[in-house]
Amino acid sequence: MEFEDVVRRRRMVRDFSDEPVPRPLVEQLVANATRIPSAGYSQGFAFVVLTDPGQRRLFWETTSGPEWRGESESVPLTRAPVVIVPLANKQAYLDRYALSDKVHTPLSREQAWPAPYWDIDTGFGAMLILLTAVDLGLGALFFGIFQGEKALMDALRVPAGYRPIGAIAVGHPTAGERSKPELPTGRRRRDEVVRWERW
Repeated sequence: MEFEDVVRRRRMVRDFSDEPVPRPLVEQLVANATRIPSAGYSQGFAFVVLTDPGQRRLFWETTSGPEWRGESESVPLTRAPVVIVPLANKQAYLDRYALSDKVHTPLSREQAWPAPYWDIDTGFGAMLILLTAVDLGLGALFFGIFQGEKALMDALRVPAGYRPIGAIAVGHPTAGERSKPELPTGRRRRDEVVRWERW
């Protein structure tokens, strides 16, 4: 697929069939995610890929309450055969900028970082997963983890220092699945978002 088509077709999918995603496609998703840029080449990111039904069940049970799992809208999402947890490691960035070739920069001090690049860089990886999913004919949804983060990290045996920036469900969209805009106005016009030379 042409890159412009991938970008135009990218949308959040919330209704998945339970059709499995072949392992080579899952490997392509994460291979592309590792090609992200990172500040100082710190590479403070990792991805935990859940394809085993038991591990996916553990994910949903740990990160959502029974009231949500009982709602009809949760079932199509939890059918996704792949859940990827992108993880950011702040310490990797602080350690990198403490090395001799970077220690002269303001970023050698944690409070000097203008934004949490560990989260931003890991978010780049999440976006590459979303775009790769479209290119492979799959659907994907990035969503937040609002509860059970520590229990999930313990259950997945994630090393200390890594924390999730969210999660990504990946799979085959059900026939006729269409994401609906959250607002009745839909996507903002480009001239409302993009300014040239000044605001």
